[in-house]
Amino acid sequence: MKEPLHLFKIGGAILEDPEALEETLGFFSNLPGRKLLVHGGGRRANQMSRQLSIEPNMHEGRRITDSATLEVVVMVYAGLENKKVVALLQALNCNAIGLSGADGNVILAEKRPVKAIDYGYVGDVKKVNTQSIHTLLEAGLAPVFCAITHNGQGQLLNTNADTIAAELAIALAGQYQASLYYCFEKPGVMTDIDDVHSVIRYLDPELYTAYREQGIIAEGMIPKLDNAFRALKAGVASVHIGDRKSLALGRATQLVWTTEFPE
Repeated sequence: MKEPLHLFKIGGAILEDPEALEETLGFFSNLPGRKLLVHGGGRRANQMSRQLSIEPNMHEGRRITDSATLEVVVMVYAGLENKKVVALLQALNCNAIGLSGADGNVILAEKRPVKAIDYGYVGDVKKVNTQSIHTLLEAGLAPVFCAITHNGQGQLLNTNADTIAAELAIALAGQYQASLYYCFEKPGVMTDIDDVHSVIRYLDPELYTAYREQGIIAEGMIPKLDNAFRALKAGVASVHIGDRKSLALGRATQLVWTTEFPE
């Protein structure tokens, strides 16, 4: 039987809320066995960009990254946010190590081709060096990945953190029983963003498509769910989406292939 591995992705809203971040990292640090964490930082990157008179440019939840924006996101993601998370985990006796995709050549990406939208210096993951990650995990370390990758030719690239989490889960599913958790500020995927009781407990591809067409699921939730379903299809054992409390209580949204599940 494969050894369990917990892959935990936290969003920018949690990073900006000290209490939520402390609770979330506490939950993560107490997960049994091997674990790794992926974080975003888009909200802080937006703040920093505006302070530098660089207006953030988004399309369907994904950041369009010109050269100036790339410098900002590298500073924020790989610097401030990554080291903040690592330091907090060390305080919780979780021996974490902060990484970008360039460190150890762990995540190789290529610049996204220009089609209908020119995303600039945005990278699509091409390869994950699982042996390097396996070595860190077996050494008892908890890798903490930011949303920066590289192309192997000296170019850093901005890569969606939800995508990185999914790609890591897919790549490591061959060695581990990989469970993927998307942890953000809401209790799950909701039919009404203002009603905490509207969490969709089980979400299958058909229902997801219907909600997306109706505009119930939109914006940043779209790339998150696209990545999540792709991970599930590729052999990741389970995928859950919610906040720290709903994940701990088993009340978060679980992705499935059919919604015909008992309550």
